[in-house]
Amino acid sequence: MLSRRLSRLISALFLLAICATLVVSAQETNRRGRKYKAPAPNSRIEITILRAEDDKPIENAAVIFTLVGDKGNMELKTNEDGKTMIDVLPTGSKVLLQVLAKGYQTYGKDYDIDKSQMSFEVKLKRPSKQYSIYEKHPEAAEGNGADKDKPADQDGAAKDAPNGAAKDAPKSDPPSESANQSDSKPDASQPQPQ
Repeated sequence: MLSRRLSRLISALFLLAICATLVVSAQETNRRGRKYKAPAPNSRIEITILRAEDDKPIENAAVIFTLVGDKGNMELKTNEDGKTMIDVLPTGSKVLLQVLAKGYQTYGKDYDIDKSQMSFEVKLKRPSKQYSIYEKHPEAAEGNGADKDKPADQDGAAKDAPNGAAKDAPKSDPPSESANQSDSKPDASQPQPQ
């Protein structure tokens, strides 16, 4: 019984010595190569994609991560709950998050990954109407119809218009005396309004 324990102990020590020899020899062969550098710790990021109008999840939205200053990107799709998760982004990095979903405006924003666990909620809006130069816009339609970019002469007509009158603009009255005085230099003899 004592001899069995002794033989087991000797066998264990022999195996331990062989393992130590292998580790030392592996380190010696690795001296010529690069030193082992531990990878940077990664962050776990959870993203939820919702509709802006009613906060319902958007399924199958493309969530794209691009590390700033790095080539390439990583794309994930959202599940039926509008969620996706990534855990390979290094902590301390900066990432561009883009979200693409059919029927919604594209979302994009830079984020600093500074915690080991983070979560983002993105609310996507429906596309808005595009601005058209062919439609009338009430906020831009101020004035009498003459071009605002073209200077007007004393009759109020645009200078480039034929015969000194604007095509569709009605003729305006000549400017009053007070308007002409405001363009000239102030009279120092009279008190000026403050």
